[in-house]
Amino acid sequence: MPTSLTHPGLAGCRRLFLSNYEVQINIGVHAHEKTGEQRVLINVDLFIPLALSTPSGDLLDEVVDYDFMRETISRRTAQGHIHLQETLCDDVAREMLAHPKVRAVRVSTSKPDVYPDCDAVGVEVFHIKEIS
Repeated sequence: MPTSLTHPGLAGCRRLFLSNYEVQINIGVHAHEKTGEQRVLINVDLFIPLALSTPSGDLLDEVVDYDFMRETISRRTAQGHIHLQETLCDDVAREMLAHPKVRAVRVSTSKPDVYPDCDAVGVEVFHIKEIS
């Protein structure tokens, strides 16, 4: 099974990424997690076909704007308490994949402050549109 970066459906794509975007959000299923915000790191990879992301005029509207990734995450995290990182990843990925230029998306979230004996705990999801 190919990994997301070597998936054959991504041939001819450009990868846009948002790396370790830090947000403070209300997330978790435990009682102590429901009373305050936690630090969460979010990573996004968008895969855009080169035909839809190669600018000829060096203009922003010829590509997918990085702000799209941050604004999508901000809208989702502003909706209130989230129980699971899986829910957050799935929701963000679904919104990213709805963009008409995006062929595939990989989203990961991690909570770096949960356990003192590891860097983080997290979740990752990868989705690719069916190519017709």
